[in-house]
Amino acid sequence: MAIDRMDWHYGGNFPADLPNACGGTHIGMFLAWIILHDLIGADHRDDSVAELEAVRARRMSGRDFLVGQCDEKFWAADLNEEGQAFTASYYSGEHAKTYGSYLEDYEKILTANLPSTYHVQDIWENYDRLAPAIDQAYGRWKSKHP
Repeated sequence: MAIDRMDWHYGGNFPADLPNACGGTHIGMFLAWIILHDLIGADHRDDSVAELEAVRARRMSGRDFLVGQCDEKFWAADLNEEGQAFTASYYSGEHAKTYGSYLEDYEKILTANLPSTYHVQDIWENYDRLAPAIDQAYGRWKSKHP
């Protein structure tokens, strides 16, 4: 089962003035964090070497990686074991009281004064604003999962 998919977002009430790619910005920023923290799955380590390096060098965004290497879908298989466990706790919000909630952090940090969550620009400056919140959640999670 997918953790998140772009098509879950660009249907329904998705803003008509935005391209479908904007439905994946939040997924891509989390995926970029995963890549930069070496929590990516083995298949990508083997099959997406150049693309992983492009994300690490900030020549490619996490959203572009999601589109090009993940077919717009974020699966558990995209993560290593530790990445899967952390994502289950934080991204899905299953343990939001303990570790926080990725989507809540994303919205709190990046969507002020925007018409919707989907209007966040897919730029590294926004990632840099968001990453400390993910780092903190990961630190809280890691302290309970050494």
